[in-house]
Amino acid sequence: MTDTAAPPRTSALTWFEIATTDFDRARRFCETILETTLIDRPFGTARIAVFPYDRETGTGGCLVQGPEWKPCSNGTIVYLDADGRLDRTLERVPAAGGRVALPKTALPEGLGFVAHILDSEGNRVGLHAMS
Repeated sequence: MTDTAAPPRTSALTWFEIATTDFDRARRFCETILETTLIDRPFGTARIAVFPYDRETGTGGCLVQGPEWKPCSNGTIVYLDADGRLDRTLERVPAAGGRVALPKTALPEGLGFVAHILDSEGNRVGLHAMS
């Protein structure tokens, strides 16, 4: 059997998982700073809560807790969408139990703005906004 060429993707990212040690605390943190509700889904013995997304056009991801997942502040950085609300999102981070690690920073060539936070679990998470 040979592989056939896959159609081009619209995004290099298809799914992300953010590790937690205290699942409920991490969920409250994300729901508070992003002003959203995560959705519980079954996943073997692990606990996951999925960020809302459009399956047809968006990239999905979740918080996850299980023995194979460990929070990390110095590995791959996942950027969450904070378009139009980056400043408000950063303002909520300390009260939700996190810390701003990189304040709002302009990207070159009109690519928008980024910031890094350390979440309630110690993960470094990026935030991105065009405005």
